[in-house]
Amino acid sequence: MLLIRHFELMAQTQFFARKVPGFCHIYVGEEAVAVGVCQALKKDDYILSTHRGHGHCLAKGADPKRLMAELYGKETGYCRGRGGSMHIFVREVGILGTNGIVGGGLPLALGGGMHAKLCKTKQVTVCFFGDGAANQGTFHESVNIAAVQQLPVIFVCENNLYATATRVNEATLTKNFADRARSYGIDGRVLDGNNVLEVYENALDVVTQTREGNGPTLIECKTYRHYGHYVGENADYRPQEEVDQWLRKDPIKLFSELLIEQKVLTKEQFEQMEQEAKVQIEEAEKFATESPFPQSNEVLQNVFS
Repeated sequence: MLLIRHFELMAQTQFFARKVPGFCHIYVGEEAVAVGVCQALKKDDYILSTHRGHGHCLAKGADPKRLMAELYGKETGYCRGRGGSMHIFVREVGILGTNGIVGGGLPLALGGGMHAKLCKTKQVTVCFFGDGAANQGTFHESVNIAAVQQLPVIFVCENNLYATATRVNEATLTKNFADRARSYGIDGRVLDGNNVLEVYENALDVVTQTREGNGPTLIECKTYRHYGHYVGENADYRPQEEVDQWLRKDPIKLFSELLIEQKVLTKEQFEQMEQEAKVQIEEAEKFATESPFPQSNEVLQNVFS
């Protein structure tokens, strides 16, 4: 979680320094979801992500250096600078792609699930999506097909209360998105998305059941992004009292306090861990800065025509 936090803060800083082209959506505040879920997965399990996908990639095992280089549009990035912040593909650790289209990853997850079912690989596919995507047609179609085909797919809704600037209660009367699971005949769970242990324990249980052939599950993690929808956005549509309330429930703050209270860590050890994460991200930023841009004569390489 510390690695994700400092990667995202660095990405935010370098976006303002004009080193990160295009839009940049950071994951600060939601780290417990990615870490809790991905810790329950194996290296060859698949994940699909969203426009806010850096955290999922790091949690699944992506190298911070190559990930930062991709954000910078550099040749050393995972997609040789072609994908940028929102379109990251890392085959070697099962990342089938972050996606700039809201709800775009949901039907793609069915492909991962169908592959595992037909080839009997015992792999699990996890699809991360937001509360805005939960109201897309792709959500209903994908969950329905996964249920009918009993695919090994876990749908993880990261409900951070806002789809860009639209509050969730202005878009749906559904109180809990996981309640929709019953209408498709599958299991649904509502979790505290800021409690990394709760997310991990439930994810491990669901992954085990899914791997045994028990079909898909819909998990909803209630969480909150600390900043605007994208870097630089004025998020004044959110009441300050609400923001302050969720900042007090920062997943890293809650978990570090728990570990210190239970004498798993000392405060000094936690501070050392945080410093090590900062150094690792500083090295990643240096690597990205010093890496070359792709050559203009290679613009048509690795594209279909």
